[in-house]
Amino acid sequence: MGVTRRYIFPIVRILLWALIAATLVKIAFNGASVETEDNSLMPTGQVVEPTVQVTTGTVTNAVTVQASVVADPAVVVRATLAGTVLKLLVANGAAVAVDTPILQIRQETPQDPVVTTDPETGEQITTERAPKVTVQTVTSPVAGTLSLPTLKDQVVAVGEEIGTVAPGTLSVSGTLSADQQYRLIGAPSQATVTLNGGPAPFDCTGLTIGATAASGQQPPDQSADPSSTTSSSGTVSCAVPAGVTAFAGLGATLAVTNGTAADAVVVPVTAVQGTVQKGNVWVVAPDGTNAKREVGLGLTDGENVQITDGLAAGDEILQFIPVAGGTGAADCSDPMKFDPAVCGGVG
Repeated sequence: MGVTRRYIFPIVRILLWALIAATLVKIAFNGASVETEDNSLMPTGQVVEPTVQVTTGTVTNAVTVQASVVADPAVVVRATLAGTVLKLLVANGAAVAVDTPILQIRQETPQDPVVTTDPETGEQITTERAPKVTVQTVTSPVAGTLSLPTLKDQVVAVGEEIGTVAPGTLSVSGTLSADQQYRLIGAPSQATVTLNGGPAPFDCTGLTIGATAASGQQPPDQSADPSSTTSSSGTVSCAVPAGVTAFAGLGATLAVTNGTAADAVVVPVTAVQGTVQKGNVWVVAPDGTNAKREVGLGLTDGENVQITDGLAAGDEILQFIPVAGGTGAADCSDPMKFDPAVCGGVG
């Protein structure tokens, strides 16, 4: 036992310390192994473009516009002859009917003198002639209340404003967006009006659609950014019929139905690039690929659009346009071409 303590144990300790020292030296000069298995994530997801089948249905092109009741503007009365006001036939503020005589204008036109020769003496005799007098009566263009600031003996020119007639009638008028104006191409001459807090809905006639620019309206700022403008594209208005009680400034809803197509080939508006006459859709082939195809467009109700040419019921198309103005779906399966902006961040 004494031999083991004196010789064996010390030798074993020395060997252990030598082994530890050798290991530390190797680590210090060669480094530890840090090799690990490559477990980095790679995009493996694939975006599946949603598709829809082309179906048939009924499309009603109904446009509803928020509008208001407005007083019809006064109609200008203009002079039809250059001259002097001879007589006022109606007092200022009087109620007039169509073609009511308002005033008379007198015009004097000088005439050349008449020159004659005495056959006996040969003397020439000049005879002055009175000026030619023309009197013309100006009548009211519409029925209403006359405003006549023109005075007797006032000199007027042809086309000069001599008064106005306020018709005292009302119209319902609203603004249209560009999309609504396209949908109202070829619209009928009447619409259905609902007055806020007023009587039951009624039909108004004389429907007119035009540009927003009106007399006295300021022109658009040419220095403004065109991409930032969201102004309306046009106006729509129709006359409030006689017998309907309304007031200027009253809010209203104006509804115009511009055609109905029954048993029509229809697709969602989200699937079509374009809104009027011609558009593009992406048709899905049996192998899953898609290709752009031009189609004819008809009526739309804001959710579905009628296809007049280029598709048949049962065809499969992409539910959404793949890329704005693009030619097909993005390839989201290739890590080198993966674009989160297009592929929605799926990887």
